[in-house]
Amino acid sequence: MKRRDFLKKSAGAGIAAGAALSLGGYDKLWAAKPIISKYDMVAVMGGTPEAMFDLGIQELGGMGTFIQKGQKVLIKPNIGWDVIPELAANTNPGLIKRIIEHCFKAGAKEVYVFDHTCDNWVSCYKNSGIEKAAKSARAKVVPANSENYYQEVPIPGGVRLKSAKVHELLLDTDVFINVPVLKDHNSTRMTACLKNMMGVVWDRGFWHENNLNQCIADYALYEKKPALNIVDCYNVMVKHGPMGVSKEDLVQMKSQIISTDWVAADAAAAKMLGVDVEKIEYIPIAHNMGLGNMRLESLNIKRIKM
Repeated sequence: MKRRDFLKKSAGAGIAAGAALSLGGYDKLWAAKPIISKYDMVAVMGGTPEAMFDLGIQELGGMGTFIQKGQKVLIKPNIGWDVIPELAANTNPGLIKRIIEHCFKAGAKEVYVFDHTCDNWVSCYKNSGIEKAAKSARAKVVPANSENYYQEVPIPGGVRLKSAKVHELLLDTDVFINVPVLKDHNSTRMTACLKNMMGVVWDRGFWHENNLNQCIADYALYEKKPALNIVDCYNVMVKHGPMGVSKEDLVQMKSQIISTDWVAADAAAAKMLGVDVEKIEYIPIAHNMGLGNMRLESLNIKRIKM
């Protein structure tokens, strides 16, 4: 399914979106009373990462639907690579900043950001632009480069992954928000929501050696699941992933997927990437394990074109 098909019938929503932004910007959206969303997913296209999130989260009831006053929030972007933001190997820093701002507006006491990076963590945090963006929004950016930060937890029902060493901050947080960037990947063909969890564990080498796709699905059995998944599809790396080589690897899709169901969000992301969902092995595995719904035709999706 092409992007235009995924986002069809959205012209009316685009008019409404434009009207909302013209009435005072995102502060007005934050000030609005939270509503109970009737949507399983919101797909937004055509704006900046910040503006798309403002509209998308409002359709799901506002950030206050997910965060209560005084709670501790963890935001998990992809910060795995020592790459500048323009190459889109990591999550868009502007999007991370805006999500943090929404969290504090909703009453969060503390907001944390981390990733278990592939390249040197200090360089990744700095050159991705995420550390600066997160700190400017008053979040605390913490390291994940030492095994001492991790605690082993059981994965009940895991087929290959029976346990995992998970970052202690995930165990100690009230609300967990998953913010991957959509891109090509040389091991699994695609990375988005489910695979982004490899950045919260220490022993990911085990995953690669013991059926990576099954381990990705198995981890989704763990009880500490994201309250919200936000897929950054603004600039999408369609080849040479996960690190990329140049801007020629990118397609500017100017899109965003927001859902509480990470299997559904990954299925939608696969469609955006132009890949048959069945070929992203961990998605049907997770679907068949009852961890979410990859059948997009059965979902109530709000499509907004800005």
